[in-house]
Amino acid sequence: MLNTIAAGTMLLSTLGAPAAGMHTVAPPDEMTISIVSANGSGCPKGSAVVEVSPDNKAFTISYSKFVAQVGPDSGPLDYRKQCQIALNVNIPTGYTYGIARADYRGYARLEKGSYGSETAYYYFQGMSKTGVSKYQFNGFMDDTWQVTDEVEVEAITWLPCGSSRYLNINTELKVNRGSSDPTTTSFITMDSSDLNLDTIYRVAWMECPH
Repeated sequence: MLNTIAAGTMLLSTLGAPAAGMHTVAPPDEMTISIVSANGSGCPKGSAVVEVSPDNKAFTISYSKFVAQVGPDSGPLDYRKQCQIALNVNIPTGYTYGIARADYRGYARLEKGSYGSETAYYYFQGMSKTGVSKYQFNGFMDDTWQVTDEVEVEAITWLPCGSSRYLNINTELKVNRGSSDPTTTSFITMDSSDLNLDTIYRVAWMECPH
């Protein structure tokens, strides 16, 4: 069972907020998403995959190499892993979208005295980034974790109608040894190769003015 560590609300800008009378509804046609680029130590080539849900209301990103750790067998840079992904999101004509909720999930094995953190934000190409989502996990911990950031409809950052911009997603995992035994290993991961721990982004839809 997932251990829900924390939940919070992002404070987002209201760029492109829906006009009065607009409503959010999934379009009848499918959206498609492809990864334009994935850079960083947390997502080496081919280790990140994106998939759209059948109902057009969410998409998931799966990582297979996203692990930050400290310990006697760890390299000097392994304590921090980062991934920046640019997504090309093709949406049906006459609609726009924004991210209404993000569920970040993973696993952590943290020795007593150590701690880890997850930091994430996303933004449309050429626009201001969203509020930063940041959570800390303290050892001792040996469990799955999940954090959720949810946005009220009136605060969603919408892709401007008629424009085509990449959606950029930045995520970072860090582990600090703290006062833990230096002969032990602590780690935090978003690696979903063994468990169903995908990161899920919930999509809100808006019809554009005619």
